[in-house]
Amino acid sequence: MSKIITFTNEFGLDFFPPKPAAKEVPDWYKNTSGYTGSQGKKIINGSLPQTIKKCIPVFDAITSGYILYTQVDVQVSQTGGFPYYQFPSQKAISFHPIEQAPLHPARNETAYPKWNNPYAIATPPGYSTLFMQPMHRESVFTILPGVVDTDTYKSMVNFPFTLNDPKWEGIIPAGTPMAQVIPFKRESWKHKIGSNKDIEERKLIDKKLTITFFDSYKKYFWFKKEYK
Repeated sequence: MSKIITFTNEFGLDFFPPKPAAKEVPDWYKNTSGYTGSQGKKIINGSLPQTIKKCIPVFDAITSGYILYTQVDVQVSQTGGFPYYQFPSQKAISFHPIEQAPLHPARNETAYPKWNNPYAIATPPGYSTLFMQPMHRESVFTILPGVVDTDTYKSMVNFPFTLNDPKWEGIIPAGTPMAQVIPFKRESWKHKIGSNKDIEERKLIDKKLTITFFDSYKKYFWFKKEYK
């Protein structure tokens, strides 16, 4: 049975609505051939000429969950050696003083700008949401990831971020992928150290991977994920 995640814009505006991540596949990935060189799907001197396009874990990362977008243009300029942000409406950005996270590894030695996301997000009981930088996508900024219990906190979640280059200047256009939204079920976990039985199981998996030349993981181990 499908679960439903709900996105509600507080302004009643859906100019750049959330989309399944599978509909926002980056151009570099779409334009990458599945095989190296010109020989295509052919074994050359015992090697498998596959590219990252054939890596299912990368595909799953790119297409998992949903994408939230920036809602207005934001111009970034430099004033006094620090980024200065201007935007036409919706109070697109606010700030956290650097004192709130002075040792964070992504700090730029200045206040943390924060995307004010207008979408309230709700998930079914027992489901939380991971918010992170859209994976395998080029961007001038990176949000600080977080997890929110969106089954009880059914409101807007905002995203502190840093510029990848603190001296960058330009316009971040409306409709830029801002955050990847991945709902997940909350469950309790314990961990253990693997036994000889686990080692033997791993060896069998390795052997199964050698049955076919291509797409072994996809054929024998992968489960399709759907986000609509």
